[in-house]
Amino acid sequence: MQRRLLFIAIGLLGGLLIWMLLVWRPVAEEGSEALNQRLPAPPKGGEFSLVSYRGPVRLSDFHGKVVLLYFGYTWCPDICPTNLAMMSAALNEMRAEELAGVQGIFISVDPRRDTPQRLKEYVEYFHPQLLGVTGSTAEIAATAGHYGAAYRPVKEDVEGQYAVDHTADTYIIDRQGKLVVALPHGSGVEELLAVVRSLL
Repeated sequence: MQRRLLFIAIGLLGGLLIWMLLVWRPVAEEGSEALNQRLPAPPKGGEFSLVSYRGPVRLSDFHGKVVLLYFGYTWCPDICPTNLAMMSAALNEMRAEELAGVQGIFISVDPRRDTPQRLKEYVEYFHPQLLGVTGSTAEIAATAGHYGAAYRPVKEDVEGQYAVDHTADTYIIDRQGKLVVALPHGSGVEELLAVVRSLL
């Protein structure tokens, strides 16, 4: 009897595992930090003009390099630090000649609080090859639209603090400035390295 129950339990667990792998697609709950979205067409990427602590920054400034682009904000409690730590680990794995051909860019979706100087301090904590940029609300919205990124501020609390839900993909742009792929949150260091090295 116990053996039969064990086989039934194994069968049920196996069926559940197959269902999760083939059918189940988790979606972000209301108020969660990472946004998933369904786009009518793949994003095309493209030029942008924003600002860093160094001054104006355009995507075309980095032609000849592979660009790793990420949308987030410095007050982010966990999603952004996780992705930036993964990006940093990948950069640390690169040889010097590879690293010279790569640029990481962190675009803030919270221009109200993220100044160029704050962005500098935040991203350089993870890696010196990362550059934090911001801009006007309209400029950031236009850039996010080019890349299919979504974000939305969450209602402020009584102390005026708020979070920003946002897409957590890492966009990889080739040396000619063309968007190649968007790696989802949770992608590994080896996966990121493989894509970057294929473009160098």
